[in-house]
This record gives sequence, C-alpha cells and structure tokens, in this order.
Amino acid sequence: MGESEFDVVVLGAGPAGEVCAGRVAGGGLEAAIVECRLVGGECSYYACMPSKSLVRPAELLTEVGRVPGAAQAARGRLDVAAALARRDEVVHDLDDEVQLPWLEKRGIALFRGEGRLEGERRLRVGDDTLVARRAIVVATGSSPAMPPIDGLAEAKPWGNREATTAKRAPRSLVVLGGGFVGVELAQAWRTLGSEVSVIEAMDRVLAPEEPFASEQVADGLREIGVEVRTGARASAVRPEDGEVGVELEGGGSVSGEELLVAVGRRPNTTDIGLDTVGMEAGEYLEVDDQMRVDGSEWLYAIGDANGRVLLTHMGKYQARIAGDHILGKDVAATEDRRAVPRVVFTEPQVAAVGRTLAAAREAGINARAVDVPTAGNAGASFTGRNAPGTTRLVVDEDRGVLVGATFVGPETAEFVHAATIAVVGEVPLERLWHAIPTFPTRSEVWLYLLEAYGL
Repeated sequence: MGESEFDVVVLGAGPAGEVCAGRVAGGGLEAAIVECRLVGGECSYYACMPSKSLVRPAELLTEVGRVPGAAQAARGRLDVAAALARRDEVVHDLDDEVQLPWLEKRGIALFRGEGRLEGERRLRVGDDTLVARRAIVVATGSSPAMPPIDGLAEAKPWGNREATTAKRAPRSLVVLGGGFVGVELAQAWRTLGSEVSVIEAMDRVLAPEEPFASEQVADGLREIGVEVRTGARASAVRPEDGEVGVELEGGGSVSGEELLVAVGRRPNTTDIGLDTVGMEAGEYLEVDDQMRVDGSEWLYAIGDANGRVLLTHMGKYQARIAGDHILGKDVAATEDRRAVPRVVFTEPQVAAVGRTLAAAREAGINARAVDVPTAGNAGASFTGRNAPGTTRLVVDEDRGVLVGATFVGPETAEFVHAATIAVVGEVPLERLWHAIPTFPTRSEVWLYLLEAYGL
C-alpha cells in the first residue's frame, strides 16, 4: 500500500498490455501492469482461444470426411462434452495462474484491481498509487456493444463471454450480427448441436470482406443447417414461451433459447479516470502513429482502447510500437492502417490481408483483381479436396504491387502470412514470380494467381 514509482505503468493485462510491459521491461525499464480480471485478457479466456477450440472439432471432422479411406473410419458424431472439456482446458478453467510466471520472469510488477487515472502520470489501484516516470499505457480492451433495441437489456443476452464459456449447447440460439464473432460462434454452436439463426442488418454477412467471401461463408453456414437472414434488422426483443423472441422490422420474428449479441464493440474507457486528465470517458482514445493519446508525451493507448483495429495481433503490434517509442526508438505504426491480416475461422475459412478490391478503388488506387479457385491445384487433392473457395489478389496496377489478398477455403489461415509479407514489403509482382511454390502443395495457388495476372 502507498505510493510506488515505475518507469512505465500499463493499465490492462490482455495480450497488448502484456506485450507492451514485456517490451519495456526487456529494454531495461521498471514496469508495472494493472489488471482487474484475468491476466491474459479477453482473447485468452473469452474470445480468440475458446472460440477456436469450439470450431476445431467439426473443422477436423469435415476435412477427414473429404479424404477417401479416412472418411470411412470417422463416421461417428462429435463428442460435445469432450469438446467443451477441451475448451475449458484451453482457457485453464478461467484461472490465470499459468500466465503469471511470464510476468515474474521479466520483473513486471502485477497489481490486481480497478485502475483509475488520478491526474498526469498517476494511477490509483485500490489503496495503491502508481506513479509513472515515463508513461502510462491504456490497454483496457473492449466489451460487446448493446444496441438500443426495445427489450434487449431485459432479455439478458449473451455477449462473447457467455457464448464462449457456456457449459452446454443451448437447444436453440439466435445470433444478432453476421460479423467475425457472429458467424464463428454460429458455426461452433450449430456443429455442437444447437439450432442456430443469424440475423444480419447488412445485405451480406462479413460485409467488409470481398463479396465472394461473404457468399461462400453464408453458403457454408446454410449447408450445416444455420438459418442466415440478411437485410434483416431487429426491432424488439420479447419473452416467448420460455425463449427469447426477436421481432424484425417489416414483420416476422425469430426465437431461441439464448440470444447472442455480436454487433460490434465499445471501448472499456468509461471509468478509468480520463476526466482527471481532461479527456472524455467512454470513447476510443485517438492516437498518433507512436500510440500517444491526443499529442500527449506520457499517455499511450494500444489495442481495442484506441479503436484503430480491433484484432489481438494488431494490438500486439501496436504494443511493440508503443514500447519501442517509450524506450526512445524512432518508430511508427503504419501497417495497422493498410496491411491488416485477418482470419474468419468458419468452414470455409476466410483469410485476408490489406484492402478488398472495392476498398482499394475507394482509396483512389488503380486496382485490378485476379481470381482463381483455391482448390485449383495439386495440393488441394490432399487438403480441402473438392471444397469450394476462391482466392483473389488485389493489385495496384500503377506500382505493380499487391495491396490486398483474400483466400477462401478449408484451413486457409496459414496462407495469409505470405501475402502479408508481400503487401508490407511492397514486393513487385515481377519479383514474386520467382518465389517458387513447392509441389504438390496448395501454395501453388500463388503460381496460378500470377499466371492469371499475366506473368
């Protein structure tokens, strides 16, 4: 108890906060990290990790079913109890004890409790006041946004936390929102036995992605029995015979035992003392390319708290930038604006980086797209056999470099890093032609893409 001084104080011990604290500690600074819940944050316990453990069993079973010989040996049904037990193992039964040695090894002091700014370079945690000699870094993450729909709050809907930690598959589930979270969890719970409906206000799921990716994911969901309603907007939520009924604008309704709201996120900046440093609470914190808030020399914001890109790996990227800048290095974040890699873990998967064709053209780029079937190569005889999916490169014709790529198909997540290197490195397509894919692998998709481009 009392007052303690550190070089850097990080508020929030999720992936971004941990990386930033580790970065500055590795550079020789004294660091403290403050966490009111679990060290490891939302991603480790309620988002990325548990959701992937829920979709993985059916993903594997589907792939086995494509392989003659193996398919005949795997005719059973998923063991739901075992799948949920594995999920619990992945999240360590919501116990963060295994995360602590990482902090201890780096000499990072952990303070548990609600952290609140108390003026410049000062943060209170319970009875402790932490004074930062160099910087305070806000890494408080985000929470599900709850839209102002009549009756929604009273229905006690699921957010991502409830949806990723449920102890049984609900009899039926209505998913409000067809973005990343909505489609992944719709697939997970459908494959684990729930009747699932997805309601999306836009005219397609995964609206920011390429239209063909939206269509192929929606087809995949429908194929396993998910009802997908696009262009549908919820107007009210009502109790309905022991279930939750969602009334739709223009008439009609959908009901389920549980309702998952997955329509976006809001920053966890409401009660962290921003008013004590002249800032508005509850908003994303606008930062420069060094992650400094509002031109401040001492206050930084990384990850979901700044709203630039709400993805774990990009929050970790920003954490490295902020940490290095605090250490005195000349760095700037640029790739969280133009080269963001992302994966949707559905069947088929969507792995993408950079701009879609439409986004590139909206940005004034003289863009051209080339498409080939993801399965149109010898490697796809062995992985993703006969599965649908399209791969696209988006090329800046004036510079002859990639500005985007999208891979749709089974297990395409590992494809995207090569494209990310090409986009970030601005590798000329003429040079990429000499990057020879091995045979017989699905990476030959690159060869066929470049041939389709005309090289």
